[in-house]
Amino acid sequence: MLELNTDTNHHERETLFAEVILPLALPKTFTYRIPFEMNNDVKQGMRVTVQFGKKKLYSAIVHSVHSKAPEGYEAKFLHAIIDEHPVVNARQLQLWEWMASYYMCSLGEVMNAALPAGLKLESESKVFLNRETEIDYGSLNDKQYLIVEALEKNNELTISQIAEIVQQKQVHHLLKDLLSANLILIHEELKNAYKPKTIACVKMGKHYTGEEALKELFDKLEKKAPKQLDLVMAFVQMSFNKSRITKKELLEQSRSSDAIFKALCEKEIFEIYTLKEDEFLIPAAMNIQFDLNEEQESALVKTKHLFAEKNVVLLHGITGSGKTHVYVKLIEEELNKGKQVLYLLPEIALTSQVIMRLRRYFGNHIVTFHSRLSDRERIDNWQRIASGKAQLVLGPRSSMFLPYKNLGLVIVDEEHENSFKQQDPAPRYHARDTAIYLASIWKAPVLLGSATPSYETYFNANTGKYGLVELMKRFSELDLPEMVLADVSHDKKKKTMRAMFGELLLNELEQCMQTGEQAILFQNRRGYAPMLECAICSWVPKCVNCDIHLTYHKLSHKVHCHFCGYSETPPVKCKQCGSSQMSMVGFGTERVEDELNMLIPTARLLRLDLDATRTKNSHTDILHDFEQHKADVLIGTQMISKGLDFAKVNLVGIVNADSLLNFPDFRANEKAFQLIEQVAGRAGRTHRKGKVIIQTSNPMHRVLQLLVNHDYFRLYTIEMHDREQFHYPPYYRLIRLTLRHKEEKLVKQGAEELAKLLRAQMGKRIIGPESPYVGKIKNKYLQQFLIKFEKGNTSPAKVKQLIHEVIEQWHQSDKLFRSIDLIPDVDPY
Repeated sequence: MLELNTDTNHHERETLFAEVILPLALPKTFTYRIPFEMNNDVKQGMRVTVQFGKKKLYSAIVHSVHSKAPEGYEAKFLHAIIDEHPVVNARQLQLWEWMASYYMCSLGEVMNAALPAGLKLESESKVFLNRETEIDYGSLNDKQYLIVEALEKNNELTISQIAEIVQQKQVHHLLKDLLSANLILIHEELKNAYKPKTIACVKMGKHYTGEEALKELFDKLEKKAPKQLDLVMAFVQMSFNKSRITKKELLEQSRSSDAIFKALCEKEIFEIYTLKEDEFLIPAAMNIQFDLNEEQESALVKTKHLFAEKNVVLLHGITGSGKTHVYVKLIEEELNKGKQVLYLLPEIALTSQVIMRLRRYFGNHIVTFHSRLSDRERIDNWQRIASGKAQLVLGPRSSMFLPYKNLGLVIVDEEHENSFKQQDPAPRYHARDTAIYLASIWKAPVLLGSATPSYETYFNANTGKYGLVELMKRFSELDLPEMVLADVSHDKKKKTMRAMFGELLLNELEQCMQTGEQAILFQNRRGYAPMLECAICSWVPKCVNCDIHLTYHKLSHKVHCHFCGYSETPPVKCKQCGSSQMSMVGFGTERVEDELNMLIPTARLLRLDLDATRTKNSHTDILHDFEQHKADVLIGTQMISKGLDFAKVNLVGIVNADSLLNFPDFRANEKAFQLIEQVAGRAGRTHRKGKVIIQTSNPMHRVLQLLVNHDYFRLYTIEMHDREQFHYPPYYRLIRLTLRHKEEKLVKQGAEELAKLLRAQMGKRIIGPESPYVGKIKNKYLQQFLIKFEKGNTSPAKVKQLIHEVIEQWHQSDKLFRSIDLIPDVDPY
């Protein structure tokens, strides 16, 4: 980090200012003065450190450089420049600004979401010895003495280093006493968490580059150090074939020791130099050796033709139709032009299998970007993308924030998926919609792919806003799987239910084991049992922080809150009536696994849910083991519904379809159809027609009846009629406002007042306020509004501006309302 000198003894000076984005939820940028001598060094997109408030330092991003002084206050000087070159480019900043405007949040909140942790600087206090104060060592206690002694030796220490020295976590009281005695000084600094990963390489010392010098060296070593000669000879031999030789591969191939290598370095026979790891990543040639079938070729040609007319094209292809092969051909064309491609996926779980497929075609042209990578890996990939060395980027929604150099195509696979929508914290953006805007900045086309497109996307395709391409045959020429509705109410009457398994599903699973095939079981709830309940008075243990019951997890033998993380030991007795008859109600993936293990002991089981995939490579390991047939049954939540491809899976079981249908959401039917159809699509993709058993107590439900015939279009038509009638998307736009505060009375009072102000401006378009399904989360009570307004003849920008003005008026009406968190969520679905 380069400290800036504010000395002004220069001849020609222009007073410049930097507009910076702070990583805080503040509604605007802030102006800082640039010292004269740094006028030519501060550039848009660089990180700088600034003082904000009395003492606090922050790393900020330079939004722009200008010469207009701020009005009403004198601008502080920038404290330091962090980067030699910008880390954020102009197009990224354009995307940030659009997101802040569209999703009603601040640029600082977008910045926090966009930058990986390794590019964010952390504030850290440095402690120095005050050399001007004479130290009375006799007045110090043991721990103070240790601190002073360490500072005399090291000149400066961080608070975390001091904590290690005195072997206690809290050291602030010790430092406070030393500070009061004027013995130490504390300075707030910013530390850069990222250091690029480097590789140690080896070259011959400067005195041994000629043939004569090498001959003399060989003779000398042969007599005195034969093992060192062996290592030098190994290096010379390797250098015939390689321009760069790493220390690691030299020692491995020569089977020499680190001590021998060190001795050669001390004699200056070898020299060590370092290179950044990405300098070794030379892209391998692409290897795309497959032919498209007739339907795929037609889809490819039509897609390219539509790209000439439309910015966005929907590829509606049934499960197993070979959409990925069409993607690969389009990606190949863009990479051959020297362009970059963004391939968005909804889940990290899907990333591992898709990358294995694409790696066969594109080698190390691919980089991934997701939360399971280490900070170093994310920064390395960030820099490879910024330099253009990485051409194909795979990842979930966060991949949109990367510093692309030459983006030529965006693919959004499984575009209907809910996980493309960011819930918390802000910005609460939808990756599909944001990707379309990102592509427009680059004038690049967007391909949306799905077997069950979201109704908003399908509506846009049918009305001509997007292009539409359809793939309605499976690549393997096999039919879609047979969908069988298993009425569990009959099993319950006949007493043939065994745990959560009806007779039909259990028989099919047993037959599957006998034929050596694999099965997938879907239950969209993790944990063991959704809740414990008293059999006498129906009391249910609830979270102390949230208005929700606790879920029992067998692995930890605790009841957990899935909202705030609170957990406790399961109660042995009812806290209301004292009864010891506590029973488990419902079932999650853990319990399905447990019960099936008892019912079919020979079955080898794997579970794929959030609890089973908390470690870095757990997703990949579980999917790889199942693909290698190290397990017979994969049990999972919606993670298993997304694009996974297993050759031996011919049976899929939906353990409880009713839980998907009975949900208070205008998209419940759409989501249920998508989820079951997607999970069903994992069956029968290779050898023979698959079978899907859907367990339900209501087999006549409209969604289930249409699922039997895979009739997506019929359900779409019915649902769209309802949505137009009841004013829901895509005919109307939605904005949800959530108020949050620790005092229930205040948040309700604030909500009522805000409702009056909003209705005065927008009338019947305001619905609420009301408590949501979960009315308290993390000790804060919630109230919600839903704002519905017409598409087409109402400007979204004007509506949002009006909401901002009403919120400001509301804040001014009572100063207590300023303490209420107000959270806007645009397109909350």
